[in-house]
Amino acid sequence: MPYLRLFAVYRLPLTDYRALPNAQRYAEPCPWPLDFFKKLKETVVGVAKKATEALKTGVQKTAKVLRGGFDLLVGRKLGDEECEELRATLIGADLGPHLAEDLVAKAQEAFRGRAIESADQIAIFLKDELKRQFPPQDAAPLFADEPPTVILIVGVNGSGKTTSTAKLAHFYKQQGQKVLLAAADTFRAAAVEQLTMWSERVGVEIVKGQQGAKPDSVAYTACEKAVAQKFDLVLIDTAGRLHNKKNLMDELEKISRVIKKKVPSGPHEVLLVLDGTTGQNAVRQAEVFTEGVGVTGLVVTKLDGTAKGGAVLAMRSEVQVPVKWIGLGEKMTDLKPFDADSFLDAIFGLDNKD
Repeated sequence: MPYLRLFAVYRLPLTDYRALPNAQRYAEPCPWPLDFFKKLKETVVGVAKKATEALKTGVQKTAKVLRGGFDLLVGRKLGDEECEELRATLIGADLGPHLAEDLVAKAQEAFRGRAIESADQIAIFLKDELKRQFPPQDAAPLFADEPPTVILIVGVNGSGKTTSTAKLAHFYKQQGQKVLLAAADTFRAAAVEQLTMWSERVGVEIVKGQQGAKPDSVAYTACEKAVAQKFDLVLIDTAGRLHNKKNLMDELEKISRVIKKKVPSGPHEVLLVLDGTTGQNAVRQAEVFTEGVGVTGLVVTKLDGTAKGGAVLAMRSEVQVPVKWIGLGEKMTDLKPFDADSFLDAIFGLDNKD
């Protein structure tokens, strides 16, 4: 069953699969030959390890900040003055003061122990150190043992929440999933209309209510429809602002409760969408939401065109919630599964030779 769930995420040329009845699709024992699983594993590894051109382009400003700082250290010893410059470089890329301080301390210790012999080796050392802190398995999506999988999308208005919901729908539809959208952001003007427009563009169904309708009732109706009509995935877009923080958190908790009435194991993911251009402000938002609604993963948007890409690493370090998706542009395909190895290779401007 776990292999079949992975298949739903990474498309393979096995078109017969989607023609099977739902019960047979998830039945055991699995009918596929062993070479299917070998090919599946190779595909998953290949997708995870490849740093795409879109990623390199999207984080090029962050990479420029880091490389510029590292270049100034080449040929110098890593003394106190150089450590201050290194710290400033990391903070300038928005890795945040805590992560920057930790990395500088480890680099200085490595220099004293001769693990680093010259400052031009710092970039490689820091990249390898960060890779140890951000294991790739953290970013794996969570799926229900039996469909439907219910994903709750949360975040403040303006973060790209509704657009990210649509892009996730597009991504999963391309993998052969039967996707249902739920427009539970009934408080923001035109939010329902916006998601409806996206549903038409993506080519997926949507459940919606009138503006001002109860968000939990929309979520309940969507889950009810998903169970009855055998949808694989339900994506629920929620409100990003109510009268105060407590109001918002109470509403999100209410939505989670009504989901369980139709899908007892749901929601299976609570994805928090954050605007990457806000840097450390996004980190603070992550802290608030993770305390309130049990966030399981982060979606960091608008990384293209900003020099604050290091905030992705700061978020993971400070709130202990994995980044699962990153937004690298406006196109439907510009929301990418996050892979720490590829991301670090891109922002440090180094080829992965591991």
